[in-house]
Amino acid sequence: MFELHASKVSNLKNDVLSGFTVALALVPEAVAFAFVAGVDPLVGLYAAFMVGLITSVFGGRPGMISGATGAMAVVMVSLVAIHGVEYLFATVVLTGLLQIIAGVFKLGKFIRLVPHPVMLGFVNGLAIVIFLAQLGQFKSTNELGELEWMQGIPLYTMAGLILLTMAIIHFFPKLTKAVPSTLVAIVAVSFLVYGINLDTKLVGDVASIAGGLPSFHIPTVPFDLEMLRIIFPFAIVLAAIGLIESLLTLTLIDELTGTRGRGNKECIAQGAANTVTGFFGGMGGCAMIGQSMINVNSGGRGRASGITAALSLLGFILFASGLIEQIPLAALVGVMFIVVIGTFEWSSFRILGKVPKADAFVIILVSGVTVYSDLAIAVVVGVIVSALVFAWEHAKHVIVHRSIDEKGSTVYDVTGPLFFGSISNFLEQFEMDKDSDDVIVEFKNSRVVDHSAIEAIDTLAERYLSRGKTMHLRHLSRECTELLTKAGSLVEINVIEDPDYHIVTDKLA
Repeated sequence: MFELHASKVSNLKNDVLSGFTVALALVPEAVAFAFVAGVDPLVGLYAAFMVGLITSVFGGRPGMISGATGAMAVVMVSLVAIHGVEYLFATVVLTGLLQIIAGVFKLGKFIRLVPHPVMLGFVNGLAIVIFLAQLGQFKSTNELGELEWMQGIPLYTMAGLILLTMAIIHFFPKLTKAVPSTLVAIVAVSFLVYGINLDTKLVGDVASIAGGLPSFHIPTVPFDLEMLRIIFPFAIVLAAIGLIESLLTLTLIDELTGTRGRGNKECIAQGAANTVTGFFGGMGGCAMIGQSMINVNSGGRGRASGITAALSLLGFILFASGLIEQIPLAALVGVMFIVVIGTFEWSSFRILGKVPKADAFVIILVSGVTVYSDLAIAVVVGVIVSALVFAWEHAKHVIVHRSIDEKGSTVYDVTGPLFFGSISNFLEQFEMDKDSDDVIVEFKNSRVVDHSAIEAIDTLAERYLSRGKTMHLRHLSRECTELLTKAGSLVEINVIEDPDYHIVTDKLA
């Protein structure tokens, strides 16, 4: 999916340097998402530290970075606005518990059901979301305290520093790869701004990041059914968004590094991280595709990269807030623009005219829904549309060939899957009034998929019985014979030849 050539091998030096680079990029992101959720910047920073540390130590995908994310922040806005931040902390705790349950019951495997076009739409949509999130840095406060777009010298200065940052990140690896080019770019641009006293926005202009260690705090909410009624819907949505974004990001990092992460272990780690974060005054979070890409592109492969990023972020909060607040925002925006370029699947423009129209539609649809709504809805919509397209296409693949055997019996040879989408086409291909009194339906080249197909076979048997004709069913699985009612006595069972497969139905559960 990506044209980047990433090493599979973990290196402690690269992990530490990459983690430090990620920590610098985490600061404005965590602050921005805290503002989106309507909470204090430190609530976002604490979440980035705790979620990042716990998932790095216990998660199923070394090298993946987690923290406060915009996808979850937008869900929190109305909860915080109506009920306050304490309800948010309680919701984050419940979110974590739900994610742990998902991991224990091994629900992470269902991420395999996400089709490739949905994945393409996911990365393209997130790239656009990351890009749009950076545009807010091109606004400044006027004399009336209102935000307005930069103009003139401030705009040109900001744009120039962004381009310089991007150029350093792109060209520095051609000189040496001993140090992450992203870190070099941030340091170089910071020294340039400081050295010639350029007037440009700094991290400190956005918010102060100074603070102490997060302290244990039980959310001060009434522990009753009314409280649970309020937070449970939010917790369900947050848990779903967090797991979907984390597992899709895990899949992307797997593809980029040529390794395999453990989805269910990541679910449990994400849940544990959110539960702990809720008790320590954080807004919760999940995997961050932007920071994960920065980490991987900078050489971070092992758990040490995520641990370094989290501890460095805590160090910034405790000891180096004044220094970090002097970093130009333009340098961090430049880093994120490079992430956007690396994340967006540019080849999707080339393949749109070559792939099936349904797949092209799904790519565009998921990208659009990700931008205008949120990731969870986009992925669900994409999977549903892909499933419907699959069902529609395979509904046409059930072919029934009619012939007469040497005994004069009418033989119908069924080819293709028989399921809810294909049963109408299946039943239409039988010419009952023209058939002989003895009819054989051969399922050797077909497979009965679900209970709707079983009902269709029973309907077929009833139609032949009503005409006084005998119908024989060959090569059905034993499970099919148990589910058939009207056609049950007409099934020819051959223990040696008959197939053995399971049908999607609750009737045998």
